[in-house]
Amino acid sequence: MSTTDVAAASPGTPEAPVPSTGYRFYVLAILILVYMLNFVDRQIIGILAAPLKAHFNMSDSQFGLLGGIAFASVYSTLAIPLAWLADRYSRVWIMTGALAVWSGFTALCGVAGSFGQLFLYRMGVGVGEAGGVAPAYSLVADYFPPHQRARALAAFAFGIPLGTAAGTLVGGLLAAAYGWQTAFIVVGLLGLLVAPLLRMTVKDPPRGGQDAARIAPPPPVAPARPGALHGTSRVGTITAIVMMVVAAIAAATGLVQAISAGAVSAGLTAGFGALLAGVIGISLFIARATASVVVPKKSFWLLALGAASSSVCGYGIAGWLPLFFIRSFEMTLTEVSWYYSGIALIGGIAGIWGGGMIADKLAKRGKGAYPLVPAIAFLISAPCFILAMNSAWVIEQVMPGADKAWGLTMAFLIFLIPTGLNLSWLGPITASVQHLVPPAMRTTASALFLLLNNLLGIAVGFFYFGWMSDLLAPRFGDESLRWAIYTGMGFYVLASILLIGASRTLKKDWVD
Repeated sequence: MSTTDVAAASPGTPEAPVPSTGYRFYVLAILILVYMLNFVDRQIIGILAAPLKAHFNMSDSQFGLLGGIAFASVYSTLAIPLAWLADRYSRVWIMTGALAVWSGFTALCGVAGSFGQLFLYRMGVGVGEAGGVAPAYSLVADYFPPHQRARALAAFAFGIPLGTAAGTLVGGLLAAAYGWQTAFIVVGLLGLLVAPLLRMTVKDPPRGGQDAARIAPPPPVAPARPGALHGTSRVGTITAIVMMVVAAIAAATGLVQAISAGAVSAGLTAGFGALLAGVIGISLFIARATASVVVPKKSFWLLALGAASSSVCGYGIAGWLPLFFIRSFEMTLTEVSWYYSGIALIGGIAGIWGGGMIADKLAKRGKGAYPLVPAIAFLISAPCFILAMNSAWVIEQVMPGADKAWGLTMAFLIFLIPTGLNLSWLGPITASVQHLVPPAMRTTASALFLLLNNLLGIAVGFFYFGWMSDLLAPRFGDESLRWAIYTGMGFYVLASILLIGASRTLKKDWVD
């Protein structure tokens, strides 16, 4: 640990004031509201798939790039430097600025005149949202004691179903009535109104103030020798240098291609890849001190890759289900807005709270319960998704001649199950990541976790289903999206295997 980190690692002291229960839950409510807006602006693009594809004449693969890589590339990578700052400076200030930035770019999406402009504005949304989640995890951990932390983080994660439902309902209804441009502008302006409320009413608590350090401060940590980079700190430095060299080569190659062939798009593509590689390299260099603590732990990799595998389906299916309902269930945009928002809200809240509550109770017997609970949930999710997508066929076998409403009702009820199980990991896994490092490193550790989870989950997940749909379209036509979703169910199995592994290593890597 560097001297900078020691200075930042000022845990709560016994004299640190304890926040009142009322204020603690007020802060949690504000953070949920902000997280809700985070997902409104992130997921609204899913319900707007049909009008956006028609307006810009996009294929499913292009829409997958717009919904995934455009957002996730910057969202995942910039989260690390912003989290590094949040571990040293005001987390509330950083979240306030982030909220203003992502809301402003969401509003700008409503005035995009081309696919390229919309792609850039979605990148801007990702830039802002990069500073909105990891600092919030750290704030929740510093407002709630360890035995309540998984439930508190699960409650914070209510922002996901609330935001997904609100973005789907409000965005869809506004788009149906006034156009997709109005939907982007309205939800973006809403976030700009909430930003001052966050800044003026939420305080930055002492770091580690709710941990055991309040009773018995940990022994002092000797500062590292000047210039000494041990373990994965050296790995982080080497990786950063390699990534920046790759960035320079990619940029030069793209420039030569653009000049020699007149292929401006090729140059822009190479430039985008170079920028992304450079940002990842710089981010890993910045986070090298925290990485030296968390990267060697097997639990970190098992938790992060397990969550990322599930997120390929979680984010991907959430982004594509509205279009699936329109194509395969023959629903209108307005009908889908009400239908899917109900699924996301009811199923999501039940699953998130249930996952956090069950994990907190079972963890009294062993820390391995935190990853084991979602591992079991994912194994149940896959067959439930497949059953829900084929509900009309099931109804036809049981009740020949039944009308469409029966199939839609059955699908709604079954979709609630995997939607909830799919989100049950949020409380237990994020709480586990918080306990892999000391309190002053939690924000950066969360960002490292989110780098893997979101870069794989959002970017790969959103693009994978669109790419696979285009690949299968010659054979299955409008039903290609259905078959694309079927192929993604294997990611749930992989997630379960990885999290079962984490349940066996977490006790050894846990930091109280």
